[in-house]
Amino acid sequence: MKSLSPLEQALHAARALVLADLVAGEVAEADVVSLVEDSVAQRRWWVEQWPDGADYLAGLVAQDVQDALLERYGRWPLCPACGSGDPHALDVEPALGPDPHWVCHKAGVRVAAVGSLGRATGGTQSS
Repeated sequence: MKSLSPLEQALHAARALVLADLVAGEVAEADVVSLVEDSVAQRRWWVEQWPDGADYLAGLVAQDVQDALLERYGRWPLCPACGSGDPHALDVEPALGPDPHWVCHKAGVRVAAVGSLGRATGGTQSS
């Protein structure tokens, strides 16, 4: 059995983290999952050109999916930290860097690491 290259491992990890956040937000419909697949395909080329960017894939895929969802459906993920006021989306920080987190600029807080929104929003996995 052939093992995955570090590039493929990084792409699979980014995909899994973003899918976990989509599942936590209960928006992991088939058409939304295809947005993740599209981003991973595009980022594969990007990271082949710049292998040092592998650590940035999770944040980039999260941003790609967030942008695609905004165009088609609306803001995602909505901020769980602010209980009142207009609903607003979280942002990924750093925009280009390792260890990406969802942050609320309005409240000035880190809400969750990319891939961990379920814990921050009280979402649970069904058994």
